[in-house]
Amino acid sequence: MARIAVIGAGMGAMAAAARLATAGHRVTVYERGATYGGSVGRRTRDGFAFDTGPGLLHLPAVWRDVFVKTGKEPLERCVTLTQVDPASRHLFADGTSVLLPNASRAGVVAALDAALGAGAGERWGEFLGRARQTWERVRRPLLEEPLPADPAAPASEDPYPAPRRGLLRRRAATLAEVGGRELRDPRLAALLDAYAAAYGLVPHTAPAAAAVLPYMEQTFGSWYVAGGTRALAEALYERCLARRVEFAFGAGVVATDVAGGRACGLVLADGTTVPADTVVSGAPLPVLSREGALPGREAGGWPRCQSQVRTGRVTVLLALRGERAPDAVHRTVVHGPDGPGEWSALAAGRLPERPTVTVLRPDDPLVRPDGAHEALTLTATVPAEPASGAWTAGTGGEFADRMVEAARAAVPDLPDRVLWREVRTPEDTRADTGSAVVPPPALPGVSGALLPAANSAPVEGLYAVGGWAHPGGGLAHAGMSGALVAGLVVEGAGFRGSR
Repeated sequence: MARIAVIGAGMGAMAAAARLATAGHRVTVYERGATYGGSVGRRTRDGFAFDTGPGLLHLPAVWRDVFVKTGKEPLERCVTLTQVDPASRHLFADGTSVLLPNASRAGVVAALDAALGAGAGERWGEFLGRARQTWERVRRPLLEEPLPADPAAPASEDPYPAPRRGLLRRRAATLAEVGGRELRDPRLAALLDAYAAAYGLVPHTAPAAAAVLPYMEQTFGSWYVAGGTRALAEALYERCLARRVEFAFGAGVVATDVAGGRACGLVLADGTTVPADTVVSGAPLPVLSREGALPGREAGGWPRCQSQVRTGRVTVLLALRGERAPDAVHRTVVHGPDGPGEWSALAAGRLPERPTVTVLRPDDPLVRPDGAHEALTLTATVPAEPASGAWTAGTGGEFADRMVEAARAAVPDLPDRVLWREVRTPEDTRADTGSAVVPPPALPGVSGALLPAANSAPVEGLYAVGGWAHPGGGLAHAGMSGALVAGLVVEGAGFRGSR
């Protein structure tokens, strides 16, 4: 039975902790904050409840596996999952609207043909076919297997294939190029771009392999957790407690002890030394490395973290008077009028004048005081650290005004219904998680710029889990990360992932 110290109580860290405790190890989680869940937070006030992180669940099979492997109660006995159908509504700048069904490729093709004109659905369907080929090539090496110390193979080439017909058969270099060359409709291109931006990627610099992101959602579906995604974090925390994982909150880590080339414990902010046989870090690696809490490169620490993207999110929590409209859609994406300009601004660290905004309107009595009110959340992808200066209450409030104005396309009477609102900027994300940046998922191409740190450090006994480690950011990826780290700790360097 090994003593395992886990830094941080995020979703990936708790997934690893539960698995390691189930394997018979003594696991203690040291969290600098007052609660668990990392970016999967909750804000409650006056009977309203809001997710402050992801509002929908994709690839629920990942979390079903966590709960099956760590106890007798499956996921569906711990939380209530509902498929969101339609999966999303998209409102384009020209006034066009389309409802996309959940997990139905044929249904999506038909919906796009009906809304955007004959041929639009066919082009999207052909794109999804190429995205499927990409998914089949990257699924194991970039999601289900540990990242090798030399990731040259998965990073060397973007596996997104070239179209087999048409005058231009060369392979697209970026996701934006896929939209322009292959989809040939600015609305379809905007649809594709929005999937990338939702994961914190800039379409003009994201590799074409980012096509796997809409493929995953449209193939495996979108799910809502009753009470909000925070309920999943609560269930995972309870599973950890049931497996006898111990938690120490308010326990910041300032250093990792290394002796004889092996991690051997932690030093807490109050000076306490914690001995451990193994250390698992679920906190942002760039922050911990900068603060000296993890071994640096000179000590054999992680040589690489994602370097291309530094985006965050502005979230506006809106408490509304008046009941939810019977025909309201759970998720609506209101596309900005100038997609290319918006993404260019994002890449340059500037705030767009008219942002693309996602509107979440869950039909859930658990998140509102009664049927005469509604809880609504707006999100937009923004620079984590704007070129104009740090985020302030004034900057966040002014940008939130733009978001509310854009959201009127989805909820016309929105301004008149607001009881109160709260604005969360990347600085709030920093306060919750340690970093203002929302890490994207691992993707091949772009010289490995979107490959996160490997789960195993060159320092023996030291591992990384969560969004800043392989396979990168995203709720499903966090669960996969926990499985990879647990496998490496239990089975050693010979672990090759789940089959």
